[in-house]
Amino acid sequence: MTQSKYEKAVELIDAANKEDPNQEMDGDKSQPKELLYGRRMSDMLERFAPETDDIMKLAIRAQHIQRWKSPRDDYPMDRKGYHQWRTNLYKFHAETAGELLLKAGYSEEEVERAKQAIGKKALKTNKDTQLVEDIAALVFIEHYMTDFVNKHPEYDEQKWIDIILRTWKKMSEKGQKFALSGAIKLPEPLVPLITKAIS
Repeated sequence: MTQSKYEKAVELIDAANKEDPNQEMDGDKSQPKELLYGRRMSDMLERFAPETDDIMKLAIRAQHIQRWKSPRDDYPMDRKGYHQWRTNLYKFHAETAGELLLKAGYSEEEVERAKQAIGKKALKTNKDTQLVEDIAALVFIEHYMTDFVNKHPEYDEQKWIDIILRTWKKMSEKGQKFALSGAIKLPEPLVPLITKAIS
């Protein structure tokens, strides 16, 4: 059976992320960190918007593609350095994913659409970018927020409320409703803070 363009693209994205030297536990199994992240993004998308077209399914799976190749500590450890890193990271992800989608047989126009979304262009007006942002926020809340809390015992309640609100504001109304609907697993210790932050 011949492989579809979509299957080929998924295979290329996963192969690129399999190279991640960083491992993360998923249950009792260790996996390359960004490979696991890509799969979690796809899984959340299936729950949130299963009708999404193939190009956006691929953009969402490739959102963090080969993130380890652009480490945060390559930039100054201040606010300006952080923003520089983020901007260059979005560009790196978009370019890397774009090359793989072209290789899989997608058109320049389709690839450009995926790159706009991965590059976080025109958030709040580009519905593709907003979808990537919603899925990333939902995955963060369900899978990564608790670890993030454990890494920063020095943050006080106000700092956590700010972080929760920043994540919340990036989401669409549909994303916010989904987060509170019981469809995702909220990090237990943070539920009172989440409730406080968004009320």
